[in-house]
Amino acid sequence: MKKTRLIATAALALSITLPAAAQMSVEDQIKARQGAYQFMAWNMSKIKAQAVDGDIAYNADQMKAAANAIAAVANSGMGALFSPESSLDKADDTRLKPEFFEQPEKAREVGMNFGREANKLQAVAAEGDKAALARQFAAVGKTCKACHDNFRAK
Repeated sequence: MKKTRLIATAALALSITLPAAAQMSVEDQIKARQGAYQFMAWNMSKIKAQAVDGDIAYNADQMKAAANAIAAVANSGMGALFSPESSLDKADDTRLKPEFFEQPEKAREVGMNFGREANKLQAVAAEGDKAALARQFAAVGKTCKACHDNFRAK
């Protein structure tokens, strides 16, 4: 119950702050998106530990909560947190390549793929099938890798 509230609170916080993103400083845009990605990575690690690696006993409720959190980030409208001034050639504390803005169609495609696969992850987690969740987790991971490969500096 507490985890569900935490996820709902984080999703609500993201949805409330996004309309104000255009008014956010570059530094705050970077901090907000990094926080969202850290939250998502934490939830991805829970799925990996339980459904992929088997390091922790599989708990379907925890997997649903983690997948819901990932989908919430994917559907939060985070694109509003990316301004040209927030790339590494113009701002500190970021690894966002300027190519993100030079290739907007590619960036949009990568983002749409992530959203689609994250939504599928949420649906698969709701079914409770560990093997199916592991397969869909891999699909989501590929979309993350595509973004990192194209738009994130090492």
